[in-house]
Amino acid sequence: MSTANIEATNSIMVLGTGELGMEVLRHLADQTKGRPGFRLSAMVRIPPANTTSQAKQHELDTLASWGVDLVEGDIVAASQRELSDLVSPYDTVISCIGFSAGSGTQVKITRAVLDAGVSRYIPWQFGVDYDAIGRGSAQDVFDEQLDVRDLLRGQNNTEWLIIATGMFTSFLFDPSFGIVDLDNNVVHALGSWENQVTVTTPEDIGRLTAEILLFEPRLTNQVVFVAGDTLSYGELADKVDQVLHRLVRREVWSIPYLESALAASQNDNLLKYRAVFAAGVGVAWPMEDTFNARQGIETTDVSKWIQQHLML
Repeated sequence: MSTANIEATNSIMVLGTGELGMEVLRHLADQTKGRPGFRLSAMVRIPPANTTSQAKQHELDTLASWGVDLVEGDIVAASQRELSDLVSPYDTVISCIGFSAGSGTQVKITRAVLDAGVSRYIPWQFGVDYDAIGRGSAQDVFDEQLDVRDLLRGQNNTEWLIIATGMFTSFLFDPSFGIVDLDNNVVHALGSWENQVTVTTPEDIGRLTAEILLFEPRLTNQVVFVAGDTLSYGELADKVDQVLHRLVRREVWSIPYLESALAASQNDNLLKYRAVFAAGVGVAWPMEDTFNARQGIETTDVSKWIQQHLML
């Protein structure tokens, strides 16, 4: 693990090697291959020499095969100062550390990046339009995302890009979230059948993040919207029927119903998400307004995702 031979203008550090981080690294490695001056690094919590998990070792071997340098660092345990020292050698930092890292982590990472004087930063904002949703929503973790935006907009030394992706496509079909519940043959609409939701796969997010980062003329200090698909819950139910050749039951989780459920279970994180999406604000945007549509980049829509993941 090393930070040697870093080119000041083309050194990229990715924080996090989970589902999204690996896709970002994979596509950055592919798109910078053969281009002089680019160096990719990833921060890993456990030193490769101490890895006992076969799955983790496979991940580290994969990163090495892509030419990614591994840098030891624990995002959660590190102080802001320690984290700042870790990222200071890099020109660009991309955070793929999500909400599971705990409250305050997004602000800590952002402050560390700004203190380090990193030239360009893409924070973990791979989700909804937090500006449109505003503070005080049912999902309280979203307020920290607005704190991050305030920090970025309140300074002029570090360029930033926010990539809004909507929900991960797979989350629509997660049994715990309950939108598409195939075991019980039901599709639930959040708020109404006309409410829309934007979704994107991690694979597409990784590819589009690399495209946006390397785009010329350079994109700076703005929110860039991408999407794999934008559709209403009614259209979602139709696609499940059409692709899987079944007839699902359709039930609406209304705003009053969700508010009542949340009042009875105030710490239920999934209910908080459902309530925000049921409000129908800041959770969807037209496909024609996205970066990928304007650049003619094909993405995986919901029908294609169903075919890839649910067809036997």
